[in-house]
Amino acid sequence: MSQMRHNLRRLPKEDFDKAIEYFEEYFAEAGPEQEGQAIEDLGSPDTAADEIIRSLAVQNAMESQKSVKRGVSAVWVGILAVFAAPIGLPLAFAAGVLALSFVLVIFCILFALIVTAVALALSAIPLLGGSLWLLFTSPINGLASTGLSLIAIGIGFWVVKGCLWLSRRFLNGMTGLFGKIARKGKKHESEK
Repeated sequence: MSQMRHNLRRLPKEDFDKAIEYFEEYFAEAGPEQEGQAIEDLGSPDTAADEIIRSLAVQNAMESQKSVKRGVSAVWVGILAVFAAPIGLPLAFAAGVLALSFVLVIFCILFALIVTAVALALSAIPLLGGSLWLLFTSPINGLASTGLSLIAIGIGFWVVKGCLWLSRRFLNGMTGLFGKIARKGKKHESEK
C-alpha cells in the first residue's frame, strides 16, 4: 500500500482518496488468508497505479468540467495518464514537455487578455470621475468622455467574461485530448 500511495501521490486529493479507499476495501474484503491472491490479481503496484491514472483520465474526459479548478486537476490527471502509457520514455518526455508548453502558452495568453481587460475597466473608473467634473466646465466634452469611460468599462467586463469562458472550453478540450491519448495507450497495452 505504501508503494501504491507513492505512485498515486500526484493525483488530485479527491481522486487519490477514492483510489486508496478502493484498494483498502479490496484487501479488507479479501481478508488476510486471501491477501496473496488479491496481490496477484492486482499485479504490481506500478501497474495498478497506471491503470487507475488511465481510468481517471478517461472518466474525466467523458464528463464536462464545471469549474476551472476541477478542469485543471482533470488536465493534470490526463498528463499523468500520458506518462503512464506504455511508450518510450524519451518520446513520452518530449510529448509531455510539448503539451505542457502548449498549455502554458495558452494560459499565458488568456491571463494577458484578462489583465488587459481588467486594466481597461479599472482605468476607465478615474476617467469617469474626471468626465463628471468635465460635464460642468465643458458639457459636450464631458458627455463624450463619460460615454467613452462607460464603453471602456463595458468592454473590459465582456472581455474578462469571454476569457473565462474560453479558458473553461480550453480545459475541457485538453481533458478530452489527454483522455483520448490515454485510451489509445490502454488499447495498445491490451493488444500485447
